[in-house]
Amino acid sequence: MLVETTLFGVNDKVKSAIHRLQTFQPKDGYYLAFSGGKDSQTIYHLAKMAGVKFDAHYNHTTVDPPELVYFIREHYPDVTPEYPDETMWQLIVRKKFPMTRQIRYCCEVLKESGGRMRTVVTGVRWAESVRRKKTRGMMEVNATKAKNKIILNSDNDEAREWFESCGTQHKHILNPIIDWTTEDVWEFLHGIDVPYCNLYDSGYSRLGCIGCPMGGTKGMLMDFERYPKYRAAYVRAFDKMLIRRAEEGMITKNVSWKTGVDVMNWWIGGGSQKEIELDPYQMRFEWYFDDLVEDGIL
Repeated sequence: MLVETTLFGVNDKVKSAIHRLQTFQPKDGYYLAFSGGKDSQTIYHLAKMAGVKFDAHYNHTTVDPPELVYFIREHYPDVTPEYPDETMWQLIVRKKFPMTRQIRYCCEVLKESGGRMRTVVTGVRWAESVRRKKTRGMMEVNATKAKNKIILNSDNDEAREWFESCGTQHKHILNPIIDWTTEDVWEFLHGIDVPYCNLYDSGYSRLGCIGCPMGGTKGMLMDFERYPKYRAAYVRAFDKMLIRRAEEGMITKNVSWKTGVDVMNWWIGGGSQKEIELDPYQMRFEWYFDDLVEDGIL
């Protein structure tokens, strides 16, 4: 049983998460943000166990690992896929700058636009990052007039009044497993005996977009070695981005960007102008990439 010993006794984390889901259940049901990763699997099955009304949605970013996409289709057919109005490649050209760990416009546009005027359930956990542990609580709000304002569950009465007076444009977010560790998540999934994406058995600890800067240089190189066609697609997007920047008279300071490869090397290696050599091999899922092109998604 997944329990934690606290100052005042033993806390059953599964029961606590279920209680949170039942306590905050809205009349129209939850909008469950599903990514196919271990954390979103956990909140999905907890919502089932809690007996609450919800509809699960998967935001396809157009740069998701093929294995993850097919895992969701096979094992979670009731999850609704949501496709963006523009692809990652189009977004890069429009923004005219590569996304970085600090500039994550891709997440805002491709991942977090769903659930408007709904109560969204996420798999966010304190253990995912020190910053999150310091700033996020069990319940939070994302408001249009206070975009970066976060309401913690332990905030004082004045803050709670501000939260409760939010208008109809606000998005409420419930994080039922905020206090779970990674070990807790795996114990839960193994305990209920559900399959998980095989990328976890291939060296990945977290699943996300191919080439996500949050994975660092090591993670990006790992992605592009596994998915060389996606690396090539990023380079093409960077080439188009440079053309757009030149047309608008934008000057790139501190780095020498002449080609998309230059941008790619800066993006991965922190400014190196020497092309990073990747071990070339036939991409296992390159037929999947071609299917996306034929379907007009890429």
